[in-house]
Amino acid sequence: MLTFRALELSDVDFLYQIENEETLWTHGCNTAPFSRFALEQYVLNSSASLYEDGQLRLVFMDEGQAVGLVDIFSYDAKHQRAEVGIALHADFRGRGRGTAALQLLLGYVRQHLHLHQLYAYVAAHNAPALHAFLAAGFSRTATLRDWISLPGGFCDAVLLQYVF
Repeated sequence: MLTFRALELSDVDFLYQIENEETLWTHGCNTAPFSRFALEQYVLNSSASLYEDGQLRLVFMDEGQAVGLVDIFSYDAKHQRAEVGIALHADFRGRGRGTAALQLLLGYVRQHLHLHQLYAYVAAHNAPALHAFLAAGFSRTATLRDWISLPGGFCDAVLLQYVF
């Protein structure tokens, strides 16, 4: 059974593995590895409040083991929306946990954060992520041409939205 929890200092090694996996860098804005010290400081300085930090990072657990991270960021209080991103540890991909984590997140957002919508930008060629978001109930609302810079050029991004 999947559950969420706030980041803890003991998660630094897990964060280090995910944040420094270069294959994931093309899905976000990261272009360099993070140090353990920087990740420790991030955890120590996070209030775990979307309203205070403008972002919220949660660890999702499966039977007591950390399997991935869900980020809510680019929070816009006026329009009651935020962007969402998800990253699974390589050992746990392809088993439906991404979809399950997004569904759990939607319940949490509805019940506790009271946002009007969540959105995500996903590379058009990232079939596993597109499948997870669509299976969780997000709608494909736009294709943004040449939106994501990759080492070999640019690729399209799909804008996905979930309106509560």
